[in-house]
Amino acid sequence: MNLHLTPPGGLARIRRLSGDPSIRERLAELGLTPGQVVRLLRRAPLGDPIEVLVRGYRLAVRREEAVAVEVESGA
Repeated sequence: MNLHLTPPGGLARIRRLSGDPSIRERLAELGLTPGQVVRLLRRAPLGDPIEVLVRGYRLAVRREEAVAVEVESGA
């Protein structure tokens, strides 16, 4: 499952980052790394961007970036 499919309020553990190397690098720099637990807080009205809580701070990521984050639900 990918991060963009996580329901609002849901917890998920990051399994791996996929996609373009520049997107993977940017996500890792923002703290979205394998093993981290994230909570999807909310989506914008049109579904983009997505707000998540990771490492104690709120982060907004675009849908195309959230697709590159593979997660397992129920962390």
